[in-house]
Amino acid sequence: MHWYLKVLRQYADFAGRARRREYWTFSLITFAIAVTLGIIDLTTGFYHEATDLGLLSTLYGLGVMLPGLAVSARRLHDTGRTGWWLLLLLLPILGALVLFVLMLLNSNTGDNAYGPNPKEMTAEPVGAHGI
Repeated sequence: MHWYLKVLRQYADFAGRARRREYWTFSLITFAIAVTLGIIDLTTGFYHEATDLGLLSTLYGLGVMLPGLAVSARRLHDTGRTGWWLLLLLLPILGALVLFVLMLLNSNTGDNAYGPNPKEMTAEPVGAHGI
């Protein structure tokens, strides 16, 4: 949960680098919350069939869109790439596949053009594993 909240605190911060753990934890928790809200939309009548949108899930999606883009750009920075690589999402299927692979890559060791390696900056916070 620490990594999810860290991304939300850096709401629109596109500068710097983000570890794989930060990106993937945020992505997983965001997905779980969106699915849960989608189920709530369906069961409470907040789902609009004509538009294929649910009220709660749409509001949540809009709320986490900017931090999601920011952490994605920071994750690309961690691999030595510019955030403009996110434009690959405009290519159906292939762009998402390429970005998926890029998000799996390990960090550049040491400093790069986007800042110091976040793995080397500080030790992992206490309780970050949820233990």
